[in-house]
Amino acid sequence: MNTVKKRIGLEPAIFNTINYILLLCVLVVTLYPFLNTIAVSLNEGIDTTRGGIYLLPRDFTWKNYESVFSSGHLPRAFWISIARTVSGTVLSVFFTSMLAYVLSRPEYMFKKSVTIIVILTMYFSAGLIPAYFLIKDLHMLNTFWVYILPGMISAFNMIVVRTYIHTLPESLVESAKIDGAGEFRTFMSIILPLCMPVLATVSLFVAVGQWNSWFDTFIFAPKQSLSTLQYELMKLLNNTSSVGTSLPGGNNPGGADSAAGMVTPLSIRAAITIVAALPIIMVYPFMQRYFVTGLQLGGVKG
Repeated sequence: MNTVKKRIGLEPAIFNTINYILLLCVLVVTLYPFLNTIAVSLNEGIDTTRGGIYLLPRDFTWKNYESVFSSGHLPRAFWISIARTVSGTVLSVFFTSMLAYVLSRPEYMFKKSVTIIVILTMYFSAGLIPAYFLIKDLHMLNTFWVYILPGMISAFNMIVVRTYIHTLPESLVESAKIDGAGEFRTFMSIILPLCMPVLATVSLFVAVGQWNSWFDTFIFAPKQSLSTLQYELMKLLNNTSSVGTSLPGGNNPGGADSAAGMVTPLSIRAAITIVAALPIIMVYPFMQRYFVTGLQLGGVKG
């Protein structure tokens, strides 16, 4: 009997030990690429080409970041990216959730037809050339609105929000109508506040997409005044030669100082990755508690 009790008592300890080891492995696998990128971004470019950089820089330097921030266009591009991310996220979440509310109402006779049309946009696209001519005909080329209007409604996000709305008690809407509230008042006062978890999740999706986008700048808004941070970083990466590029203002070109002031595509790519990802990394911890809840409740039923 004692042997059986000891064996039963050992099983949770063994399970917990194995579980902790597996979680530790997952943690290492998840964090290592990010920590390695930081180490490479803080290591001297020529030395990085030798390899062997893991968690700590071997030849510490700030020159990769100095090269990234040496562009005079970067501050303005940063604020353009902030503006498109904030305004694009707010407008997209508001109008997407409004459409989701309309398509969740059982009394709306066209909800199935409109839902099918919206879902079809997830599977079929006219392509880049028709999209370009459409943007041109709408007079949105080289305007800030080209960042906001084309992607204002997301079919996937609409489905997530609509699914979440279906989980809310219908009695809330009925009581609001009994009190004389219209559809818009019901949406603003009842539905929108209750949808905060799923809206936070959708906001994170939209914000990451807006922040990381650069191709629309390249195609639709090549003006320098509308250039975004990601587009400027992409140009900087393309301008870095395969051998290395001396830092602006470097002394003694061709000498030892010049070699020490070189940045390589690998080192500059690591610095660009950190600069581009840092704002999202700083925002995510504040959204994490809503993120998991919103995904769970938004996927309960279709």
